[in-house]
Amino acid sequence: MRYVVLASIIVLFTFQHLFSQSEQKLIRRGNRAYNHKDYLESEVQYRQALEQNKHSFKAKFNLSGAQYKQNKFDESINSLEEINLSGLSNLEKSKVYYNKGNALFKQNKFKESIDAYRMALKNNPDDLEAKYNLSEAIRMLQNQQNQNKQDQNNNQQNNQDKKDNQNDNNKDNENKDQNNQKQQNDNKNQQKQQQQQPKISKEDAERMLQALQQHEKEIQDELKKKQAKPVSGSSIKNW
Repeated sequence: MRYVVLASIIVLFTFQHLFSQSEQKLIRRGNRAYNHKDYLESEVQYRQALEQNKHSFKAKFNLSGAQYKQNKFDESINSLEEINLSGLSNLEKSKVYYNKGNALFKQNKFKESIDAYRMALKNNPDDLEAKYNLSEAIRMLQNQQNQNKQDQNNNQQNNQDKKDNQNDNNKDNENKDQNNQKQQNDNKNQQKQQQQQPKISKEDAERMLQALQQHEKEIQDELKKKQAKPVSGSSIKNW
């Protein structure tokens, strides 16, 4: 019985050793592909290594790097966040936060990247690259905030200009309405005055004309009697 138990233990360790060798072999293949800038192939190798050992820090960390190089920034961040930090050294934690900061920076998430770089420096205060990237992230965040503020001011100014233009248009329309109303009132007054003027009937007009003609005839007869000439330019006034 002891021989059977011992044999089982030997077989178990043999399989664990083989799996470990396979995992490390796949990681090395991924590293070679990564160094040759074949990032897709390196991602494939790291994923296969994780199939051998899903808790492999190296495979998960390097997978995140391969995804970053392919501009898969969300996937890269997710891979880093899946790493269990509790069993890592401060240096390893610093590298995780540093890479996370870089992926966030690429997405213009400067505030989040600042937090990641600060965590990287907390675990490794001597990391000069993290210090430099932190300063860049702070500068970019300030520029972003200034730009947002400028855009907000421009939007407010544009809205105010639109409001002023609308008020001017309303005022112009109001003036036009007032002018139109005044014109309408003037027309009504003129019509009213015309209506108030006395009208002459056709019969009255004819009688007045006959009276004038009779008056003129009498004047002409009188002038003939006196053998006088009519006054030059004399005329009947028009009504």
